[in-house]
Parts: sequence; C-alpha cells; structure tokens
Amino acid sequence: MPNKNYVVLGSSTAGINAIKILRDLDKEANITLISKDDKIYSRCMLHHVISGHRSVESINFVEENFIGENNINWLKSKTVNSIDTENKIVRLDNQDISYDKLLIATGASAFIPPIKNIKQGNHIYPLRNIEDVFDIKEKINTSKKVAIIGAGLIGIDALTALMEFEDLEVSLIYPNDFILDRQLDEYSAKVYEDKFIELGAKLYPSLPVNQIVLDENNDVKGVELGDNTVVECDMLIVSTGVKPNTDFIDNTDIENNRGIVISNKCETNIKDVYAAGDVVGKNAIWPLAVKQGIVAAYNMVGVEKILDDDFTFKNSMNFVGIPTVSLGIVIPPDDTYDVITRCDKYGYKKFVIKDNIITGFLAQGDISYTGPITYLIKHNVEIKNLKDRVFDIGYADFFSMKENGEFEYDLKN
Repeated sequence: MPNKNYVVLGSSTAGINAIKILRDLDKEANITLISKDDKIYSRCMLHHVISGHRSVESINFVEENFIGENNINWLKSKTVNSIDTENKIVRLDNQDISYDKLLIATGASAFIPPIKNIKQGNHIYPLRNIEDVFDIKEKINTSKKVAIIGAGLIGIDALTALMEFEDLEVSLIYPNDFILDRQLDEYSAKVYEDKFIELGAKLYPSLPVNQIVLDENNDVKGVELGDNTVVECDMLIVSTGVKPNTDFIDNTDIENNRGIVISNKCETNIKDVYAAGDVVGKNAIWPLAVKQGIVAAYNMVGVEKILDDDFTFKNSMNFVGIPTVSLGIVIPPDDTYDVITRCDKYGYKKFVIKDNIITGFLAQGDISYTGPITYLIKHNVEIKNLKDRVFDIGYADFFSMKENGEFEYDLKN
C-alpha cells in the first residue's frame, strides 16, 4: 500500500502541531509543509523582537532541526494560488502538489481599515509577520514619534514594546472608550491606561480617524482624528484586527463564512480537507489553535478525535508588571446578569453571574484560582446560592472523589 501524502498549508502553531501528530501516528507518510514564511515563529512574541528582549531565533517554538528530524518536505516562501479539491491538487506558481489529506492552517492577515491615505503612505506598518518587525526595527533608528491605531492585544503589545525606547514618543489612538474592550472592563482597563500615561505614553480614546497626513514624499506625518486634532508621527503601526487567509479557496466549494467552517473533527464540508487556527475565523487563542491542529491531524490519519473545547473567551496578559486574566463575558449584555466586584490590596476581581452560573470573570493583580473558574465557566456549572457566596466558593462545591481516591469535577452540585 503506497504511503499517504499529507499536505499542510501554514507554518504557525496549528499547522506545526498537526505535523507533530501526523508524523507520530504515521512514520512512513509523505508530509509536505507549504508556507509563505521561511521561518517558524510565534506571532504572539513578535513585540519582544521589536523591544530587543528576544531574537527571531528565540521565538521559534519548535526544536532547531524539527523539519529534518521529522522528514518534512518544507516548501518555504510559497503562495498557494488555488486548490483543486476534485483532483486533490494544491496549485502553486510553478508547481502542483498532490495530496491524500489536506490541512488548511494559513492563519490570518492584518486588516487595514479604509482610512484615507493609509495604503499609499510610507512607514505605515501592521504587526503580524516577522517582516513587519524588521521594517519597524529599521525605522525606529531614525524615528522620533510613533503612533499606533488600535488598542486590542496586538496594539497594546506594540505599545509596550515601543515604550522601551527612551527617546521615542509613543501615541495610542483608538475609537473605543477604553483599551482592550473585548477582554477588560472600564475599571481594569483604566489601571493599565493610567500606568501607560505615567510611563510617558499619550492616549487618544473615543475618537475616529479622519485621515492619515502625508508629506510631499508620501511619508507619514500624522493622524488626523475626528475632532480634527492631528497626532504627529513619523511612523504608524496599524493594529485594527485580522482577516482569515482564504483567498485561494474562492474557486472551491469549501464553505467559508468569515473563515473556513469546520466540524468538531476540524473537517471542512469537502472530503479529506481540514482546517485549523485563525483561518477558521474565530480569532483562536493559541491553546485552541493547538488543539484544532491536533484534532485535525488525528482525523486525517483516520483516528477519530473530537474537539470538545472551543472556548475562545480566555485571555491572560501581563503588561507593565500587572497580571490580568479575563474569562467569558466580563461585560454583561443586559441587566438580567448580576455583577459582583471586589477591589482590595491584592487587586481587582469581578464575577458576572446568571442563574447561579458564572458567565464571566476578571482578575487583576491576584490571578490565583483561575483554573477552576475557567472550568466552571466553560461547562456552565450551576452552584447553589452563588451570588451570595461567590468569593467563598471552594473546591468542595464542584469536586468529588472517585472510589480510587482521585478527585474529579462534579457537575451535579
């Protein structure tokens, strides 16, 4: 029987973790990795390369000879033009690659908003790929004032990295009322905002951007806000979200709804085609992308595995030495939820509760005990009289002991 041909598109965490499982389960298979990158690296760590705390090599999340040791045929710096799902062929510029099973893990690209002059201006960069880091680091050498548009996780990563440079004025521009408004509430965001301002950053909240101001050479000179204020800058970083890399499936019947649609086996609607990671359009956090890649690989080999965890509402951060964990929905959508907060010398904690179930939790400062609370939120565990004793719940409220003495979660309490 001929060896199977597995093809993986994308060298980020979903694709690489899938490759690990594929090789582990099928020692003789032909595994081909196709990627636009020529390096394996963690996008979550790119800002550390900007600040100089890490090198490109140190954000590689696999062993140095991972590709060789696992006998992977890596086609680097390649762009997929299209997929012929009927004949099982991936088409590149000058090459066709056949597959028996295909995993699409091509991730996402930076979304550039339709702001006047943003696309033609010089020294305007996203922060998504290692090439963006190289461009930013080169410009920093001559830059005096940098502006960042967007205050999500990537924007704040960029802010903290750039604040490491003493002679650089850094401005953060965002249309929202507070930073990280998908992860934090107003109180916890203000803790960070106040610290950033104390350390020298300039913050411009609650205003849209009218246009990017350019000089006669198309070099960026500033950002004009909705009140006509101009924030001066000679470099601009745009961090306004991402869009899944799916252009190459436009000629196929692969279902795409702002990201490739997958089952709980990470299968697409097309036989023998799987997908994992940011390309599925859920802004997958790193652990979920890893799980999706692993689940896809098992099913590609023919070993059934179910993705029993698609919980994406979990974020942990530690900006300017202040640790924070955000779980579930931390800002209730209506007044049918109970909100209970506590602020003391240890930090800030917030529970969002409905019908004796924790639907959201936020901890800043003291972030202990978040593991069990994550479980309670993910599994909608009901605890009697929760509102009255949420700060006093203990393991006994949701743990029981097996006959062999092991502890297990008890969802009946």
